[in-house]
Amino acid sequence: MTKQVETHTLQEWLDAQQPVTVLDIRTDHDRIQWAIPGSLHVNAYDALRNGQPGALADLVIPVDRPVVTVCNAGKVSQLAADVLANRGFDARSLAGGMKAWSLAWNVADVPLADSSGSVIQVRRTGKGCLSYIVASDDAALVVDPSVTPDVYIDIAQRHRWSIQYVLETHIHADHLSRARELARQTGAVLLLPSQDRVNFAFTPIADGERIRVGNATLRALHTPGHTDESTSYVLNETAVFTGDTLFTNGVGRPDLHADPEAARARARSLFMSLERLRQLRPEIAVLPAHASEPIPFDGQPIAVRLGDVETWLGGWLSSESAFVDRVTSHLPPTPTNFVRIVELNETGEFPSGDVTDLEAGANRCAVR
Repeated sequence: MTKQVETHTLQEWLDAQQPVTVLDIRTDHDRIQWAIPGSLHVNAYDALRNGQPGALADLVIPVDRPVVTVCNAGKVSQLAADVLANRGFDARSLAGGMKAWSLAWNVADVPLADSSGSVIQVRRTGKGCLSYIVASDDAALVVDPSVTPDVYIDIAQRHRWSIQYVLETHIHADHLSRARELARQTGAVLLLPSQDRVNFAFTPIADGERIRVGNATLRALHTPGHTDESTSYVLNETAVFTGDTLFTNGVGRPDLHADPEAARARARSLFMSLERLRQLRPEIAVLPAHASEPIPFDGQPIAVRLGDVETWLGGWLSSESAFVDRVTSHLPPTPTNFVRIVELNETGEFPSGDVTDLEAGANRCAVR
């Protein structure tokens, strides 16, 4: 019988730098969408489905470590594991495949220019979502939670922090928000940008308002464009949580739930928002809500100095009309299931059972 390995076990192996060969046997097309960092790729999917071992018959890989085979849903990878097991390898199939892997996560500490607080970046590597725990003294705040609430609770308990606030930068379209449930479990105050989109109770945060966490302060900066309510939060003038407004190598798409005319109007708002962010200190760290590539288990935060962003962003913002044309003509494919995900995030509902099918696929929030 084919041996399997669960997502959490592979996550632990990679996090501990344990020797393991992750072998992606999907098609070239599927591989390019999203992959596990450090994995090898052999396009053996069609051959295996046709009952042939294909390139796996004589594939040269290390024999001194486990091999974890990966496909989209964890079925054809079992055939790959069987081929390799028959060759003498300690081969296992990743249960649930890349759909299950979408829930995998790792963390990185974010260095700050001052000593008034700590920031931990929680990275949903299987989806590219970035969330944050901001702490000062014994108080903590969570920004854009995208993995199960117990992850943030466990991290906070380990550091003896009390989660006092859960904060969102905007209503997300690519993943189900865990903010409401995290606030419920911890008794924290749920903070969302001022808007009338959601149908549940929250504390609104308006432009210019400040949130105090221990000795740290976050200042709300309304930055519409990706969505009308999108808001960035400036931490002690040393870091800014930009949500899906500004990424390390791109900007937020303005077209979701918008017709072409509305998308161009949002793009104009985004232009003004980016100009506003450019007024911050060049040394400030930009901490976005997403990454466009799978996130390695390397402990290195996804962050960039605003001054470094300026090297490419300045050209994009040479004029409003040029920016609007560029952003609306370089839109990536529409995120899978985004209409349903937005609907659930607006109602505050969280489906029971397995949500991997609903959230499957790479995030596509950035225009690059």
